[in-house]
This record gives sequence, structure tokens and C-alpha cells, in this order.
Amino acid sequence: MKKRIHFSFVLVYSLVSYFCSCSAFYLPGLAPVSFCEEAGEDCQTSIQLFVNRLDSVESVLPYEYDVFDFCKDDKEMRPSENLGQVLFGERIESSPYKFDFNKDFSCRPVCMKTYKKGNQEDTAKLDFLKMGMQLNYQHHWIIDNMPVTWCYDVEDGQKYCNPGFPIGCLVTVDGRVKDACVINAEFNKKNTFYVFNHVDIKITYHSGTNEGWRGARLVAATLEPKSIKHIDEKNPTCEGGSPMEVPGQFDSDVSIGYTYSVKFEQNNSIKWASRWDYILVSMPHTNIQWFSIMNSLVIVLFLSGMVAMIMLRTLHKDIARYNQVDQGDLIKLPTTKDKSSLPYEDAQEESGWKQVHGDVFRPPRKGMLLSVFLGQGTQIFIMTFTTLFLACLGFLSPANRGALMTCAVVLWVLLGTPAGYVSARLYKTFGGEKWKTNVLLTALLCPGIVFADFFLMNLILWVEGSSAAIPFGTLVAILALWFGISVPLTFIGAYFGFKKPAIEQPVRTNQIPRQIPEQSFFTKPIPGIVMGGILPFGCIFIQLFFILNSIWSHQMYYMFGFLFLVFIILLITCSEATILLCYFHLCAEDYHWWWRSFLTSGFTAVYLFIYAVHYFFSKLQIIGAASTILYFGYTMIMVLIFFLFTGTIGFFACFWFVNKIYSVVKVD
Repeated sequence: MKKRIHFSFVLVYSLVSYFCSCSAFYLPGLAPVSFCEEAGEDCQTSIQLFVNRLDSVESVLPYEYDVFDFCKDDKEMRPSENLGQVLFGERIESSPYKFDFNKDFSCRPVCMKTYKKGNQEDTAKLDFLKMGMQLNYQHHWIIDNMPVTWCYDVEDGQKYCNPGFPIGCLVTVDGRVKDACVINAEFNKKNTFYVFNHVDIKITYHSGTNEGWRGARLVAATLEPKSIKHIDEKNPTCEGGSPMEVPGQFDSDVSIGYTYSVKFEQNNSIKWASRWDYILVSMPHTNIQWFSIMNSLVIVLFLSGMVAMIMLRTLHKDIARYNQVDQGDLIKLPTTKDKSSLPYEDAQEESGWKQVHGDVFRPPRKGMLLSVFLGQGTQIFIMTFTTLFLACLGFLSPANRGALMTCAVVLWVLLGTPAGYVSARLYKTFGGEKWKTNVLLTALLCPGIVFADFFLMNLILWVEGSSAAIPFGTLVAILALWFGISVPLTFIGAYFGFKKPAIEQPVRTNQIPRQIPEQSFFTKPIPGIVMGGILPFGCIFIQLFFILNSIWSHQMYYMFGFLFLVFIILLITCSEATILLCYFHLCAEDYHWWWRSFLTSGFTAVYLFIYAVHYFFSKLQIIGAASTILYFGYTMIMVLIFFLFTGTIGFFACFWFVNKIYSVVKVD
């Protein structure tokens, strides 16, 4: 036994080490860009700084860079954005911050913004800027396809590199210093906003002189935001001086001058392929995650092994005993009145699941809806598995912006065929004949619910003027992908599904349904379904915390190796928990297992929703009705997808289990 446990631990450790190494891969096929002091065919001299949309942990509404009235680029250009970037609300555009490689300078002016008292337009612009500082909105700048980070010391002597930096900070009326104002003791005037109008940018590069290639490659870009009130607007000085204050009451004209400094530094110890490491390693809670996930994996695997062992041993005894009774190997039925002492009666009392063999494959109620759910769940399962596998290999790393969402959407569109096939084949097995309704519901029901929710959330974003609002052209493109590709593929899959014969059951179904005996509390449907989702949720809630952090707290998620391993364990746990409860219900002579197997593992989504509610009130600082509606609207989409996915896993595991046990016993 000790050797078996030791082997299991070594196996788990090996898997974790392998998948962790997968998560460290850099994006294959992404070519580095070389920079030189003199232009050449394979070298660039100018460095372009791009700006992305601004977001906040206190609001779900991101906004474009231009909305805050910052300095604009005279020749504004937008790089092409993929579908995932558009859906995530990224809006990348060029900036007026321009510089050449390895040329340092200090305090270069960008522009001057003046707000006149009494001017309604200027008042609206300044109020919006103040709102951004009050809600701690963050800049997101990009140089050479990597984020410009703001690195600062945190507790325990560690350094945290934030891929964004605040536009300013606020000291409240009661003198409370909020958020980024703690970095400067001079930010102490009550009811005053402090704008970070100056940045010191440091570019770190790796020289290729000693490695056989020309030029240099950028390996890090950091900055330090500062608030400086420039006395001479034409010849600003960025050393010393008082901070740039914006009073809470707009009672006088306000002028804000934006400046920046650039410094280059060579560091050949950092390789270009590992230039994201200093950002990802410094993400909060990273060190906590290793030990927690390791413990979770060991516990879940050990518990799953125990469940599997109990099930196999119990079923083996049941099947052997029944087969011996059927063959007449053990006894011949006597005529004695004391039937309680007979082995045959003991077998029937101990194993009630065989007594319902004539009803266990009776078609379920609402078979149409169940088959539609299972078709959509199959589509989601294949999409999720393929996306996570590609992410684990490094193809969907953070360097490839929007690739994860783009990959998921494209895969979902192309996987309409298996959805239609599974739905049609199961519906035919249930004895259904309305094949047109089945295929239409498979193609339109669940995607329609998701699109309707998404469209309502997009309306709210559009009304609020957020950059996350999907343009009309993108909505048309999504509908074209849905109706032009996914729906026809679903019809093709349904055609082949209905052409196939119905799945043959191992036992015949009686014409008259058997009466189900009175059930105990634990074998009733609702308690069993509620208990069934606990174990699967237990193996994902740690990863769920980091996923929610990446979505709502704007932290980068990159541990796809761990996520893929947890995904596999979730499949095993959903399957075994559903099989275990299904066996108990069959032993209690309750043969209504079709919907129960789907809902048992699907109930994990309810626990996910409860955890999302807890996360909203305990971890987030979101304020405002629009942000709250958006949070729960997008959460409901995630819950529905997770419900279909886990329910499908539980159903097919139970379907295989029931077919297996009734095919090996001898039934007269």
C-alpha cells in the first residue's frame, strides 16, 4: 500500500512538473524585432509606444485612451486587432511618446492641456479625468508587444511589476489618502486630485554583438509615474518642484503639461525568449498557488482512486453473485417458507439495481431538451479541451493578445458538426421523431441565450460609452459566423446522426413501468444532485480564484499547464461522482437516471455562481449599477457554459457505466 501511494505521489509530481514547464513556453513563431542606432534592412531605429484602453478594479467599464483627453498622436494609427481583442475590449492606438533606440533624453514635453473655468466642454473633460482618478483607472502602454510595467516594492521585500499605472490619485475631503497617493508624502492636500503627468521610462535591451546577430532586442520596459507642476511650459524641468494638483472644485483655470524621459540600459543576462518572466513571476499569489494546487491534486486523485476502488469491488461481487444465481451454480430454489435465509433473496436484497433492468433504459421525459443540452455540451467540451491544450503548448501565451478568445470562438464555430451528431443520435435513441425541431434547437437555443445576454451587456456598454462595447460590424461578423458556418455544420452533423441507427441497449424495456419504492432522504433526487457538485467544485475553486482575478482584477493568467491538469481532474471527478450516485439510486430501485446524471455534475455550475457572488462582495471593489449588472450578466454566461460542459461529462460517464453493468449480467 505504501509503495502504491508513493508511486501515485511521484506520478502526480511528474505531471505537475511537466505541465508547469509547458506553461513557461513562449509563443512559437513570434519573431523578435532588432533595434539599432543606425537604420538597416534588419534593424529599426525608432521605437513606437502604443496605448491601450484604460480600466479599473472599481469599475467593469473600460474606456479608450482618447476619452480622458490625454495627448494625441498627430498621425494616429491603429494596429489591426483580432476578434479576441475586440471581444475583450482592447483598443490599441499609437501615442505621441516617440523616441529612438539608445538615445536618452530628459523631460521632453508632449503637449499642454488647458481647461477654462466656465467652459462647459472643458468642465466635462476635467470632471471625467477626475472620475478616472477617483476610480483608480490604469494606463496600459505597450512597447515592442510587451507591457510597460510599473515596478514597486511590496511587503516582505518583494517587488511587484504592474502591467499598468494609474492616471492619478485622490486625497479625499476627510484627508484619507487613496490608492496611488501613498507613493508620495507631498500628496496630502484635502479634496485634491494629483495627475501623473510625467513618466520616467527605462528600456532594457539585450545586445546581439557577442551572439552573432546585429542590433539589440528589447527585454524589459518599465516606468515610474510622477506628478510635476511645470512652471515654464516651453522649457519644463522635471527635477523637484511641487506636484500637479487639480482642485476638487473647478474654481480657476487648470493647465496640465505632459512630459516624459527615456533611459536605455543594456542587460545581456535576460534573454529575449524569457522577457515576460519578470512580469509573470511577480504576479500576486503566484507562490501560494504552487503548494495549494499540489495539495488539491493529491487529495482529489486519492479520493477519486478510493471511489473507483469501492465501485469496482462492489460491482464485481454483485455481478458475480447474480451470474452464479442465474446459472444455478449456487442453489436450486427450494419450497421452504423461510425465504429470508436463502442466498438468492440475499442477492436481491443487497443489489436492487438488477431488479430495474426492464426500466433502466426507458426514454426520459423532455428527451428533446436533454439531447440538445448534450449536443451543446459536447461542442463546448471539445472546444475547451483543444483551447487549453494549445494554450499549454504556448500558442496562446499573453504575448499573443486576444489569441485565447479568438481560438475559442473559431473552434466553437467549427465544431457544430459533433454537436448536431450527438444531439440527433441521442434524440433518436430516446425515440424522438421531430428531427427538424431537434436540429434547430441544437443550433439556436443555447447560443441564442448566450448571444441575447451578450447583446444586452453590449447595450449597457454602448450607453455608458465604454471601449468594451462591440462595434456593429463585429456583431454582424459574429452572426455571420454563427448562421453562416456553425448552423450549417450542425445540420450536417444532425443528418449523419439521424442516418445512424439508434444506440442499441443491452436489455429490453418493459411495456409497463415499474413502481419506484419509497426513497430515503439521501436517495431522493434533490439531495443527490446537490451533493454531486461538491467534489468537482472542490478541485477547481483554487484555479477559479485566479481566473476571476485575471478577468475582473486585470491580472495576467499564464499557468495554462496547471489549468489543463485541473481540467483533466475535473473530468475524472465529475465522472466518478456521477457514477457513484447513479449506482446508489439504482440500488434503491430508482431508474430515473437520465436527467439526474446530467444535473448531478451540472450542479457544479451552481456552486460556481455562489462563489462568483462571494468573490464580488469580498474581493472586488466594484461600484455602480452598470458595473454590477455587467458582472452578473457575464457571470451568467460563464455559468451556463460550465453547466452544459459538466453536465455532459457526468451524463456520458453514467451512460457508459449503466450500459456496462447491464451488459455483463445475465438477464432472463
